[in-house]
Amino acid sequence: MEKADLLSGNRKYLLLFDGVCNLCNEYVQFVVKRDPKAQFIFAPLQSSTGKEVLEKYGLPTESLSTVILLKKETIYMESDVAIEITKNLSGLWPVLSIFSIIPRIIRNPIYRWIAKNRYRWFGKKDACMIPSAELQSRFFSN
Repeated sequence: MEKADLLSGNRKYLLLFDGVCNLCNEYVQFVVKRDPKAQFIFAPLQSSTGKEVLEKYGLPTESLSTVILLKKETIYMESDVAIEITKNLSGLWPVLSIFSIIPRIIRNPIYRWIAKNRYRWFGKKDACMIPSAELQSRFFSN
């Protein structure tokens, strides 16, 4: 995959996540298992790819409080990420996109509360996760 395609989100969707957060790592594994078409590519926010995307879209590179989805040159943040991702998963998961009818003013404070407490509730790794050999092609960790 060309780097330009990756950074635009046009060919695959790029999910940036906090590589040391246990909750974020579990969420990535959840998506991988329900993405048989391999539409999603992943990169830690802490990686050079993550920082490059953040800079390109004018987002702070030191902020690690949200997962970020880049899809067709559109950035999704906070609760919008989960809703947008469910639309592309296998099984009944796309039904959950119905939660988009709940206004962001309600959804996002709940998301921020969970994000603020994620290390305390779920723990933190000392380093970014290392994907298994079969998933290596779906991760950009440089």
